[in-house]
Amino acid sequence: MDVYEAVESRRSVRRFSDRPVPREVLQRVLSAAAWAPSGSNLQPWHAFVLSGGPLAALKKRAGARLAAGDPWDEPEYEQYPPRLKSPYRERRAAFGEQRYGALGIARADVEARQRAASGNWECFGAPAALFCYIDRDLGRPQWSDVGMFLQSVMLLLRAEGLHSCTQMAWAKFHRTVAETVAPPRDLVLFCGMSIGYEGPAESTTRTGRAALEETVTFVDGR
Repeated sequence: MDVYEAVESRRSVRRFSDRPVPREVLQRVLSAAAWAPSGSNLQPWHAFVLSGGPLAALKKRAGARLAAGDPWDEPEYEQYPPRLKSPYRERRAAFGEQRYGALGIARADVEARQRAASGNWECFGAPAALFCYIDRDLGRPQWSDVGMFLQSVMLLLRAEGLHSCTQMAWAKFHRTVAETVAPPRDLVLFCGMSIGYEGPAESTTRTGRAALEETVTFVDGR
């Protein structure tokens, strides 16, 4: 697949087929993604890939917590600033309106929004999931490196005809994930990533992007 095509076709899929993802495909993707850049070649990512029984068990544990109304785990990092400033606040709000509006869920219908969000902990039906950790002693530049690794994974998945959805939502159940993958204590769960073949298209519109001039400044003397 052309790189431009991979970038432009990558999106967060929230309805997957139950068609299994061959292990050799995941191995090929993750082997290639290891070439993602990282400062001084630290390669700070730690990935755990679940499928089959272990993933089903994790989904069951997470579902039981949701059904019981258990509170989220104590956060290990701040996902968003408590006071998100402009223009990020407006972009986040627009995403919420588009996402739930496409599902026919009104802004005031908190219960319906929670039901839709609960799909995160089912991995949206995906047959495979990656859980990405980073050493808690590392700093912001290394978190950036992890982001480049994850982007590489997602683009390589597109080259294999697969889709994905990265989910910080799993960090809210990091203790439940740890019960399954048993990570070393010095690691922090950054996010999960649902992986699979796209299922029946859901009623949604792809989130737009800011105009180039909003995010890029050319300084070239012209």
